[in-house]
Amino acid sequence: MSTEKTPVTFASSFERDIYEGLTADPKFLYSKYIYDRRGDELFQKIMELPEYYLTRAEFEILRTHRKEICQIFRGSKGFDLIELGAGDGKKTRLLLEELDKDGAAFSYIPVDISQNALHNLEAKLKAEFPTMKVLPRQGMYFEVLQQLSSYNSRKKVIMVLGSNIGNLLHPQAITFLKNIESSMNKSDMLFMGFDQKKDPQKILDAYNDPGGVTAAFNKNLLVRINRELKGDFCTEKFRHWECYDPESGTAKSFLVATEAMEVYLKKLDLRIHFKPWETIHTEISQKYDDETVTWLANQANLAITETFTSTEGSYKNYVFKKQ
Repeated sequence: MSTEKTPVTFASSFERDIYEGLTADPKFLYSKYIYDRRGDELFQKIMELPEYYLTRAEFEILRTHRKEICQIFRGSKGFDLIELGAGDGKKTRLLLEELDKDGAAFSYIPVDISQNALHNLEAKLKAEFPTMKVLPRQGMYFEVLQQLSSYNSRKKVIMVLGSNIGNLLHPQAITFLKNIESSMNKSDMLFMGFDQKKDPQKILDAYNDPGGVTAAFNKNLLVRINRELKGDFCTEKFRHWECYDPESGTAKSFLVATEAMEVYLKKLDLRIHFKPWETIHTEISQKYDDETVTWLANQANLAITETFTSTEGSYKNYVFKKQ
């Protein structure tokens, strides 16, 4: 009699990633799946928290240097502004307003995994800038970048705000940058935000607010699994935990089981067992310094051409071109 197990089949990458993450040792879940409608709402609340300095710091950079940044973006035949992880576009609006005011010839292509975020963003921009060419693209960054690599008739400006690259460990970040670099021509540029190393307590506070908004944000992963995979996670039995290693610059978020339990995902016919205080790793938020950013760029055949720094020095936006 054969003892081989029947291969598990999945209807989506979401099902596959949840299965693989919750059957791994140690358990993990990808943070990108936090961003459904409720996750988007919670992240908007996080960005407004007094402890969450990142949004304010990058907003300050864009507000202070928007004329110079927009001048750098311009191309002789116009340009395509491709934003990976556009979200609600609040910060980007500063640049769009400047470009629109100056009559710049460009198209804005916001890319996001959340269709809800793209729908809301497009509606707002159409109302405020009715003549602006807005071409939203829903999907994973690499897939959309591959599709957009054929945009070669004029300059491409690829933009990644919010230190989104910080959700990747260095090897993954290098792969991410290499994928971007492979879609670029010599005239193209990358404009990207990197949160800087700083007082460790300030970093911990940013991801562990006393009101519990960040905890609810991380637990939204379990809420989404319950809804879409017919799971029975009890979110009250998990504690959000944040830690930060100032040596590596890595902040990590976990959901920690407070007691032994079994969770069943009916749609996957999967039973997951938790020991007391067992963890699910949900997110990383990497912090950087100039040396690390230069090293990452070199690994991806990119070179830093300009740097914009917040007043406190807590955040930087870099401009990269192909070497």
